[in-house]
Amino acid sequence: MDTSRDSVASALETDRVESHLNPPASYDLADHPVPTGREEVWRFTPLSRLRGLLDGAASAAELNRETTLPDGVTLTSITAAEAVELGELAPNERPAALAAELSGGALLLDVPAEAVVEEPVVIRLTGASIDDLVWGRTLFRIGAHAKVTIVLVHTGSARYSAIQSFLVGDGAQVNVLSLQDWADDAVHLGRDSILVGRDATVKHTAISFGGDLVRMHANVEYAGPGGSAELLGLYFADEGQHLEHRLFADHNAPKTKSNVIYKGALQGKGAHTVWIGNVLIRKVAEGIETYEENRNLVLTDGCQADSVPNLEIETGEIEGAGHASATARFDDEQLFYLRSRGISEKEAQRLVVHGFFNDLIRKVDVPSIEKELLATVEAELAKNVTADA
Repeated sequence: MDTSRDSVASALETDRVESHLNPPASYDLADHPVPTGREEVWRFTPLSRLRGLLDGAASAAELNRETTLPDGVTLTSITAAEAVELGELAPNERPAALAAELSGGALLLDVPAEAVVEEPVVIRLTGASIDDLVWGRTLFRIGAHAKVTIVLVHTGSARYSAIQSFLVGDGAQVNVLSLQDWADDAVHLGRDSILVGRDATVKHTAISFGGDLVRMHANVEYAGPGGSAELLGLYFADEGQHLEHRLFADHNAPKTKSNVIYKGALQGKGAHTVWIGNVLIRKVAEGIETYEENRNLVLTDGCQADSVPNLEIETGEIEGAGHASATARFDDEQLFYLRSRGISEKEAQRLVVHGFFNDLIRKVDVPSIEKELLATVEAELAKNVTADA
């Protein structure tokens, strides 16, 4: 045990070699120039549709916030300097750096050590207009051995760029769900950074349905050995929508785990989804386990799904590492099986899509949100697949 601790301490004290999978972290905007679209991390994103989110204009606009805070959980305002002092992971791309620079401080949600929070912490953020440019910055500090579920819901319309940092104490159990259910014209650039404490367990689920353009980035690092992160995602893109999910699991401590499962569906002309799964296994990260998987179901013609899994391995002393990616149309055998039992073609397609998503929805572990997601999938199907049924 002491050997593992010494190895982590040694790695943190030395200058780490930055990965080509993830830009270097920095609060200095000069380190994050305006992208041209030719950069690896921006080549899939239609920059012309970001509507000023990369320019860095100051704005006092805010999203309307409704919160459900169980007993013992607090939400307070802190300064930008305090956010840095608390151990927030520094931004590694321009939108996150702008949010840190222009948000005018931060919110801090605190869950005390040893607390077992039975009811979910819910934060609902609603935009009033696409004319509103909003910068956001929130820290979630979960004490050692606490247990909590945090639900973040985004609705309405705005141009929104935000960073959210989850500082998870040793031995804590945290379930985070971020739902992007914006109006059709909204633009959302988000970065969730997660620092997993020693022997802590984190589940992070990103779900995107609404918005004109949504680009979510989840970063995971480990503060000590034994931490485990499960990264789940679900998205459904309609005509003209761009939904992009990027993640980076940085195994910078031994005996850590990460498991990634993202599933998406596309329908309508110009629907575009992007999934980039990056995993780095550093030299110090002996005995780790990691696996990432992305599946996409194309429901109509005219869609495009980009899926890029990457593994960078600096040590061979690991328990296991792998990835899988697939993009396909309806399974003919599944449809034939259902049709042969008297089910119509439209109904068979509907059942296949629900089956595709259901196992992932059940992993959310928030019953009210699970019902909401099933209803949303049904509403999405009604736009194309079951429209004439």
